[in-house]
Amino acid sequence: MTRSAHSKKDVEQALSYVEPHGWRVVEGGGHCWGKMYCPYNDRDCRCGEFCISSIWSTPKNPGNFAKAIRRVVSNCTTHLARKISQAE
Repeated sequence: MTRSAHSKKDVEQALSYVEPHGWRVVEGGGHCWGKMYCPYNDRDCRCGEFCISSIWSTPKNPGNFAKAIRRVVSNCTTHLARKISQAE
C-alpha cells in the first residue's frame, strides 16, 4: 500500500530521501502525520532508544524540519557503523 504525500513539499522530499535508506514511513498515530521507523531496530542506536521519529503535519518551519528528518537518517549510529564496515 502506498502512502499519501505529505502536504509540505520540503517534508515530502525528505521522506523521499528516507525511504530508499530502508526507513519505513507509516501514516497516522496520535497527533502527528506519521512516524518513520529505522530498519535496524538496534539497541545501541540513539542512546538505547529505538529509532522512531514523529513526522508532524504542520511543522513551524518545513525546511528546517526536513533537514532534521534527513539528519536523523544520516546520524543513525547503526547505519554509520555498517557504512564504515562496508568501506573497509
